[in-house]
Amino acid sequence: MNSMSMDETGLVNWTEAGQSCSAQWRSEWGAPPPTRVMIADDSMTADAAHRLACEGTALLWRGDFQNARQLLNAMARRADRHPPKPGASPTESFHFHRQTQSRRARILGMLLVTLEEDYAIRLRRAPDLRQACNEAYGPPTARALVSLRELLGVIGAHEWRKNGIDVPALGDRIHPHYGVFSPIRSEYVALVADAPLPACSVAFDVGTGTGVLAAVLARRGVPRIIATDQDPRALLCARENLQRLDLSDQVEVVQANLFPAGTAQLIVCNPPWVPARPTSPLEQAIYDPESRMLYGFLNELAAHLEPGGEGWLLLSDLAEHLALRSRAELLAAFEQAGLVVVGRTDIRPHHPRASDQADPLRAARAAEITSLWRLKAR
Repeated sequence: MNSMSMDETGLVNWTEAGQSCSAQWRSEWGAPPPTRVMIADDSMTADAAHRLACEGTALLWRGDFQNARQLLNAMARRADRHPPKPGASPTESFHFHRQTQSRRARILGMLLVTLEEDYAIRLRRAPDLRQACNEAYGPPTARALVSLRELLGVIGAHEWRKNGIDVPALGDRIHPHYGVFSPIRSEYVALVADAPLPACSVAFDVGTGTGVLAAVLARRGVPRIIATDQDPRALLCARENLQRLDLSDQVEVVQANLFPAGTAQLIVCNPPWVPARPTSPLEQAIYDPESRMLYGFLNELAAHLEPGGEGWLLLSDLAEHLALRSRAELLAAFEQAGLVVVGRTDIRPHHPRASDQADPLRAARAAEITSLWRLKAR
């Protein structure tokens, strides 16, 4: 077993077979580099791998790539033997669930592979992931260590980007990029497709992500849409999707924190639904500490609406069922922002986990409703 250290340049240093080795540490989940590393191969048992990972020892894989995938699955089964305990309240159950998720991610993130300077993986039966890594990380810069779990996410994202996701309300496919929120749960898209459309020549899509809502508005006949996001990956993803859908002439994608300059007759926003701290950058589209994006959107909405214009807020009430934010708090935020509710449309999402008796959040998921709130300035 060797110690592992990272210097001020981000290089991870370790000793292997008596030789000094180094590589960049890469973690899209924001995980710190491990302090201990053991070289592992096909002789490593799942029990030993799980025990070492729980103790904080990283396993740098030198065996068969497909065997590493099997080992990771076996480690996951062992990690799942200890589900979160039920809490005394929905909020406590949620926090126990998040703690268990975080611990599971930390354990499974201890199985590492080496990406060479061109993103090649020099392991037996390793797939060619150079294109997938280029899509996720950008052009290669240096040899790097990355967790196998993250790398499998890169593979999955590449397949989604290549094949796309069918969005019935759009009547087409959306191709998400790595790290961009994917409209797999597309019920909120159906709400935008079916809501009564006010007369408008300009609409804003705030926090556009893949660009799916801007595309729906364009297909519904809105002549000009400005779609915003501050994530470079989302901006690229939205532009590529809108170009593929032949909607680039109608939709302009701009980098902005919430609103673009000016006003519009219709402003749409689908903020993160759960007011909790994300444990990785990839969770920022789901978890929003203290509902910052939600309240930021509401507080600035009236100033960006044309007289008589509407703001469409897409929001799940899951946070209410988890007692993380009350309906009274949401309505008070509308009032404080100078907004009035002129309509609301609800849809019940279909959650496979809502029928999973082992899911500690099953009751909240089963009761969840997603709403489109139609708001106007007072």
